[in-house]
Amino acid sequence: MEQLFLENIEVCAFTGNRPEKLPWGDDERDGRCVELKRRLEDAVRRVYRAGARRFICGMAKGCDLYFAETVLTLRDEYQGVTLEAAVPCESQARGWSPEERRRYDYILHQCDNVTVISRAYTPGCMQRRNKYMVDSSQVLIAVRTGAPGGTEQTVQYARRTGVRVIELIIEEN
Repeated sequence: MEQLFLENIEVCAFTGNRPEKLPWGDDERDGRCVELKRRLEDAVRRVYRAGARRFICGMAKGCDLYFAETVLTLRDEYQGVTLEAAVPCESQARGWSPEERRRYDYILHQCDNVTVISRAYTPGCMQRRNKYMVDSSQVLIAVRTGAPGGTEQTVQYARRTGVRVIELIIEEN
């Protein structure tokens, strides 16, 4: 994890890849996924120690849900931790498998706040959700494979706006 000067952090947002861009896909028992979750927990604890108490998650499949579950564990350990779901549209989880939907619904109901960006899906609702998260935070934790898409765009936007970025790079091995 790169060394960043972290202080005066109140809000931490998250961006990361979906399963189809992860080397292990949906197999969370894969050792690389287990290791990523450990690194993610380390990063979340680091920003907590720097003052973050509000965490924002975009609630997409894959890394977003890993992040949300990590924050919920932290919330059980420490007072004052809150988790906000930044949902791009009300139909975000429509079409997910029943198992994925149960996980999504469980996490969503555990959130302290839910911000819905758009009632219905629109071509730009995902980007508006990402912009909202970055604009609301002082630090962004980013799990990155380097694949083009929303994660890369969100990291670039955070850097342009001066939001600090903690990168957790996933190697293709």
